[in-house]
Amino acid sequence: MFGLDTGFGAEGSVIGLVLKAGPVVKIVLLALLAFSIISWAIIFSKSITYRRASKDSEKFLELFWKSKDLNVVDDNIFQFKHSPIAHVFHTGYQEFKRINTASLGKHEGNLESMVSPAAVASRVDGIDNIGRSLRRACVSEITKLEGSLTFLATTGSTAPFIGLFGTVWGIMTSFHGIGLKGSASLAVVAPGISEALIATAVGLGAAIPAVVAYNYLLRKVKVISNEMDSFSSDFLNIIKRYLMEDSRRPEIWNQ
Repeated sequence: MFGLDTGFGAEGSVIGLVLKAGPVVKIVLLALLAFSIISWAIIFSKSITYRRASKDSEKFLELFWKSKDLNVVDDNIFQFKHSPIAHVFHTGYQEFKRINTASLGKHEGNLESMVSPAAVASRVDGIDNIGRSLRRACVSEITKLEGSLTFLATTGSTAPFIGLFGTVWGIMTSFHGIGLKGSASLAVVAPGISEALIATAVGLGAAIPAVVAYNYLLRKVKVISNEMDSFSSDFLNIIKRYLMEDSRRPEIWNQ
């Protein structure tokens, strides 16, 4: 009593129309199905990745600003493996340690040389090297975060056209069959048109979630990218103050 009558019987269902579709339309539908499955896998995977990145970054920043010894922060970096900010810090801090160790070794026992113009120029170069290391680390982390997002953009832009191609091909086949039969009644035309339009519907079904997810996830990446840039600036300011000072403290801290 409550059943739905499609007008074509059992064969008029969506599955029935797909099964009756021509080989080209079936290939198009399989391609769109693959696009959709991969897109949803990327959506779920990236959502989890960005959630973990935000959570670990929040914990890392809490430790960073509370700690009075950046060596301790670096030693505990493994706790924040999902945090891109932690990875940026580790890269910059390793470069700083390398430069600082080389500078201390070069001027060991000679305090006057620590404030010489050559030493100051060397520290300025060191700051530039650390800045470049931080920028490279930021670019590397953004590249990782944006990985696979291009597939969502590709799906959103091409899936409707792929579906439209299947529809056009199906309609062409349908009208060719009508010409051979010499009949153009609704009963003859409607099933073929329905089969063809499924490809467009599936194409839109694959494209719409991909476009929405791409815009949402890309905004997440931009937020994380801004956080990395902000942290890099703060961290580089700490390093500048340390390297431009004449003391040789074993600890670094910015209050």
